[in-house]
Amino acid sequence: QVQLVESGGGLVQAGASLRLSCAASGRTFIIYAMGWFRQAPGKEREFVAAISWSGVSAYYSNSVKGRFTISRDNAENTLYLQMNSLKPEDTAVYYCAAAGRIDVVQTTPRYWGQGTQVTVSS
Repeated sequence: QVQLVESGGGLVQAGASLRLSCAASGRTFIIYAMGWFRQAPGKEREFVAAISWSGVSAYYSNSVKGRFTISRDNAENTLYLQMNSLKPEDTAVYYCAAAGRIDVVQTTPRYWGQGTQVTVSS
């Protein structure tokens, strides 16, 4: 049982950076693989990045690889997404998610946050 709350979104210009945070409640955060998804208006929700429970393994979609970095601080029960060189096409609501395995978190996560808005202007 995990509750997830995203924060850190906002309105920025193209080329700027943002760091999103996802705070997890509960004492079992450390056992979960975590991920980030995003959904733009009129589009399907898409996978962005995932990280194993230990933080050793990470995966990224091709659209963000080299620009975004996923990380976690298990001592603080927090997941992060560092976003650099932002583009207008990155505009979306960003959601964090959790599952028991890193392959599952990329497809059918068990838990979801409510999302945080990221808007990138030209």
